[in-house]
Amino acid sequence: MLTHAHGDHARPGSAAYLAAAPGLAVLGHRLPGARIEGMPYGETRRIGEVEVSFHPAGHVLGSAQVRIERRGEIWIVSGDYKRQADPTCAPFEPVRCHTFITEATFALPIYRWDPTATVAAEISAWWQENTQAGRASVLCAYSLGKAQRLLAELLPHLAGRTIRTHGAIEAMNEVYRRSGVLLPPTRRIDPQTRGSFAGELILAPPAAAGSLWMRRFGRAQVGFASGWMRLRGTRRRGSFDRGFALSDHADWFDLLRTIEESGAERVLATHGYSATLARFLGERGWETGVLGTEFRGETPARAGSDDGAESPEIEGEAGGEEEE
Repeated sequence: MLTHAHGDHARPGSAAYLAAAPGLAVLGHRLPGARIEGMPYGETRRIGEVEVSFHPAGHVLGSAQVRIERRGEIWIVSGDYKRQADPTCAPFEPVRCHTFITEATFALPIYRWDPTATVAAEISAWWQENTQAGRASVLCAYSLGKAQRLLAELLPHLAGRTIRTHGAIEAMNEVYRRSGVLLPPTRRIDPQTRGSFAGELILAPPAAAGSLWMRRFGRAQVGFASGWMRLRGTRRRGSFDRGFALSDHADWFDLLRTIEESGAERVLATHGYSATLARFLGERGWETGVLGTEFRGETPARAGSDDGAESPEIEGEAGGEEEE
């Protein structure tokens, strides 16, 4: 069973996969040739001694929490999730359980997200500043989920302008559109694309920053849309001109709210600041623990990396992505 299509969760090599139906097209793109079956959100299936169902996680298109029930005992494997509204995927659905397995990517009080509309307005203002200065604006964002969310949120700021895209992002845009998600028009930058990019906004995966692909833009500023941009030092270490704190994960306060709403007696944390979250909850009466995973987990030091990425090159371009 898969919670969603990011590379640290959807791994190749299994004989068959079961996932939430809204994410089938994305998973098919990520795992070409794999046998993948989809279940509608909320539908229950018996597998051996347990009953399983998928419920929206609000992370990216098709992301899901997995509910597992055996003899009245209910566990929730949340995968990655966020509580902010996102026009490109179904909103998070709280599910009651006895044991809740939660991510802890941003499990520190410093991580608190501004409203998405506020971040979109900041990006639009940055784009306008660069346009007036005769520069291109290259905004780095992960190709699955983050880029499509940005496109949808920037729609009110476009005023008829078309955003240019790296090939890795445009390929995923096409998958989202085929899945029925409304995105504004975009224009792919092919290897043969030449000319002036002054005043343009270009979406690119983080791996493209500093690559040969970037040289075609001439005078440009490079920004990064990531939850790690809440820390100024991370932006400086990544050599980004601007950072925009936008994440597809729950912030500290939404993590705690979600755990409360689950009604769980036991909370197991994984990824990110899992030990910190487990300790905090344990001091407040929860039975807690940390689950180790093969994936090392996102940290500020790895912001902008593309670990576990999908195809690293598309038509000779630096590409790939991994979530944050």
